[in-house]
Amino acid sequence: MGIGMRELLIILLVVLLVFGAKKLRTIGSDLGAAVKGFKKSMNEGESEEANPPRQIRSDAPDAEFAESSKSGAGEHRTDRSA
Repeated sequence: MGIGMRELLIILLVVLLVFGAKKLRTIGSDLGAAVKGFKKSMNEGESEEANPPRQIRSDAPDAEFAESSKSGAGEHRTDRSA
């Protein structure tokens, strides 16, 4: 119970009448370009999985920040629940 050759031909003729030959050609080429781009993206993703990008390591030490003073009793509270 599938679509036979006769049904496919009828569907193709109806689509050709609705869209026209020029528009149908444009739709086909756009669809082909989309499939080509999708396959290219999939292949690039597979190559990245096989060869992951390298991490850049720095020989410089990490930044150091001065500790905040806690001598102020209640001047600058960050905990607003108290």
